[in-house]
Amino acid sequence: MTGAGAQDARTDAELVAAHVAGDPDAFGEVVRRHRDRLWAVALRTTGDREEAADAVQDALVSALRAADRFRGDSAVTTWLHRIVVNACLDRARRRAVRPTRPLEEEVGSGQDGTRTGAALAVVDDATPHVEAQLDVTAALARLPEAQRAALVLVDMYDVPVAEAAQVLGVAVGTVKSRCSRGRLALAQLLRPAGNP
Repeated sequence: MTGAGAQDARTDAELVAAHVAGDPDAFGEVVRRHRDRLWAVALRTTGDREEAADAVQDALVSALRAADRFRGDSAVTTWLHRIVVNACLDRARRRAVRPTRPLEEEVGSGQDGTRTGAALAVVDDATPHVEAQLDVTAALARLPEAQRAALVLVDMYDVPVAEAAQVLGVAVGTVKSRCSRGRLALAQLLRPAGNP
């Protein structure tokens, strides 16, 4: 038992086993250790903050309920990444079946003459780094979910290809192929207009 604010010395696998055995704090410690990376993977995979938050929440509820089925064949992080990526892909599939449009808000003028509402303002003095980051994010969002998930794991989070294959539930060669196709597609999408 650890005190408030103290680091728990147990491994992730030990914490999952403790959760299954009834320790009320064990799963929370696993979440605390990995939530930032799980959130980042979900955000990159979905391309949308709200969808990412919902996907992580769905995934953590699933992991909490399925912890008794964790066999330890892979690392807990691999297991959690798989659940998060699957939650993201499930949400994308549901969205494709039932597409939604955001409600348009009325854009008016405030008392001081400034525009109000939900319009996204483009900053004129954006740095090239920010512009490039936005271009890559937009291009990544245009890739098929399977390619995007593979690229996010392998290229953005340096997950080894073999581990990414476990996370995605596919063969190593499939991950390599998805990454290769995704990189080619990104290169085409990011090519400046007028360049062949």
